[in-house]
Amino acid sequence: MSSWFLFSGLLFTLSSAKMTLQRFLAAYRSFFFPSPVKPPFLHICQVMIQMQQVMKRYDGVGIAAPQIGIPLRILALEVTPKRERELGAEVYAAREMSSLPLMIFINPKMEVLDFTKVVFPESCESLRGYSALVPRYKAVRLTGLDKRGEPLELESKGWIARIIQHEMDHLDGRLYIDLMDPKSFQNDAWQKINTHQGRVKIQFYEK
Repeated sequence: MSSWFLFSGLLFTLSSAKMTLQRFLAAYRSFFFPSPVKPPFLHICQVMIQMQQVMKRYDGVGIAAPQIGIPLRILALEVTPKRERELGAEVYAAREMSSLPLMIFINPKMEVLDFTKVVFPESCESLRGYSALVPRYKAVRLTGLDKRGEPLELESKGWIARIIQHEMDHLDGRLYIDLMDPKSFQNDAWQKINTHQGRVKIQFYEK
């Protein structure tokens, strides 16, 4: 009889220990790996903040909400003065580039002001590491609402106009490869890869 009680007690102890371990693991998973919250949310999604963070992380000049998985018609634009230092004054002028402070457009609409097509190399963070020659309209007007819901308008030409068209394409489900000269499509890192005989790490995003 004593052996039976001893065995039963051992089973109870093991069962309790197992339940304690299961509760501990469940609590651990809940804390460190919480389940995704599904809509309707109890918090407001900070879409525009997230877009700004991602754009800066990738050192981009524009980003559209679909690029971070948000099915909304929102885009952000920003061209800092450092671009001229990076590219050089000659390239900067040839491409009609200019600086642009951070601007966010909600439900943007674009109007072509100059239908002249200009062809320049273009790349995209959604196809990082590649580029191609892409024709774009020379001048456009962009209208929409800013992040406070106030009307916003931007008339631009040259490179800013190109960025606008590029980001508007994202909102309509297009990429620059849909418009590019296919013969010009290239891997921008190929020279570096070839020089190092393949022994090179390609950074996916800016640190």
